[in-house]
Amino acid sequence: MRSCGLSRRAGATLPHLTDPNWGISLPFSLHQGDALGVLAELPDDCVDSVITDPPYNSGGRTAKERTSRSAKQKYTSADAGHELPDFTGENMDQRSYGFWLTQIMTEAHRLTKVGGTALLFTDWRQLPITTDAIQAAGWLWRGVLAWHKPQARPQKGRFTQNCEFVVWASNGPIDASRNPVYLPGLYSASQPSGKSRQHITQKPVSVMRELVQISPPGGTVLDFTCGSGSTGVAALLEGRDFIGVEKTKHYAAIAADRLTETLQQTLSQDDLTLTS
Repeated sequence: MRSCGLSRRAGATLPHLTDPNWGISLPFSLHQGDALGVLAELPDDCVDSVITDPPYNSGGRTAKERTSRSAKQKYTSADAGHELPDFTGENMDQRSYGFWLTQIMTEAHRLTKVGGTALLFTDWRQLPITTDAIQAAGWLWRGVLAWHKPQARPQKGRFTQNCEFVVWASNGPIDASRNPVYLPGLYSASQPSGKSRQHITQKPVSVMRELVQISPPGGTVLDFTCGSGSTGVAALLEGRDFIGVEKTKHYAAIAADRLTETLQQTLSQDDLTLTS
């Protein structure tokens, strides 16, 4: 990492920054714990982009359904092919969710460099409160992207709900000369299925690889609800550094393994320093 100077840790499964068995500076850090507590320990202006998929606290027709059912009950479908553990933070009503999101995006704003960006996944129910919260936290709201899911289940007599959304914003004006990319506003890919699906709400790496390109090459991407680590995998594949936070131990361990495996795949022989 170039900006934050953090130790690289995620339980005992990841090497430390100066681990002689690796002999390299690792381009990611992973923290298992509460996001607000972890972010409070990070220094100002240490990330270029915040790209995250927070719990939607949605997934029900009524307020009771949204606040009384677990994430597994709301979102698990048969295409996972195996049992997926639950995760926390999915039982707030909309007012509480808006308060929490404003809190954490205020902290994320402090961590983000001027001109940096934020991308937050959400669904149609929480889209209005998400745009409110990101602006209340000090960000400049830039627009809404769409993620189209081709294999979404059709609904008789209704429009198919086959899109989720990404609210994006910036910390002040964007200097496009730092990262002169032309990115689409619509992304289409199915959610991972079968054994490839390791989290209840896992996003496709192909979509995440495109989204992380909003961060300049060599920049640092933060995901404070990183789940099984798809944002981090995409960041490493696209030549960005990554800071991840995940509260659930099971998913933090999966993220650690995926990030380590991705790092091994992306390293060239020239990146390695032999040690005795």
